[in-house]
Amino acid sequence: MPPFRVVLYLATVGMLVMSFRAILVGPPPLELSAIAMTAYFALVLGGVFVLRWRVFVDAVVRGPQGARGVALTFDDGPHPKWTPRVLATLAKHDAKATFFLVARKAEEHPDVVRAILDAGHAVGLHSYAHDRLFALRREGRVRGDLERGIAALEKLTGSRPTLFRPPIGHTNPVIARVVDKLDLTVVGWSAAGRDGVASANAEDVVSRVRRDLRDGAIVLLHDSPEKGNREPAAVKALPLILDALAAERLDVVPLESFMPPEN
Repeated sequence: MPPFRVVLYLATVGMLVMSFRAILVGPPPLELSAIAMTAYFALVLGGVFVLRWRVFVDAVVRGPQGARGVALTFDDGPHPKWTPRVLATLAKHDAKATFFLVARKAEEHPDVVRAILDAGHAVGLHSYAHDRLFALRREGRVRGDLERGIAALEKLTGSRPTLFRPPIGHTNPVIARVVDKLDLTVVGWSAAGRDGVASANAEDVVSRVRRDLRDGAIVLLHDSPEKGNREPAAVKALPLILDALAAERLDVVPLESFMPPEN
């Protein structure tokens, strides 16, 4: 069990004990109560916002112990201009990646989806609509979005997607229940260039990614802006990242090789 999930369980028990004690004996000092509540809610919010903590979902955030190589992943595409640029760079370096597609965009650009597959890359689901408030939605809406996204990608690719990266990486118990029911494997990351923001530049993206490049790393980049047609910083950063991997003698490996074995 992930350490932060254990901490949350223990903190929840502690909060319950404090509540029962307040009823039976009397409330604790106000300052102590305020500190305990603040710490507890900070832990819960961290569980929502920090996917690598794996508080609510059993996400794959890096390769298993002993894994070799680095897996490259791209979010928010496909884009008719920038995704082909990324594909050309990957082809030049004979590297394969996994593209987590926004299914709504995939429906708009089926030719780009086909180009991804024809080049030997894998695809996963990044939701249908990429709702930034996805973690605040009710279970019915979350399930509806994911089922629509699964159906769209299955129609476009001929196979049902099994990998899912939540929009902006946020999770909660509702999302955990839905992905479990839909038999989706949640994929996070261990190295990110923060290239999705408009202010990002290629040099900073490369620097951030290089800090976490090691065997078993899952790298998060973007082949499309979330909205609009701005060039993602990863388009220019990718050749430099691939050169850095070669310099470190780290192979680019399929994300699939990091997945847990099926039961």
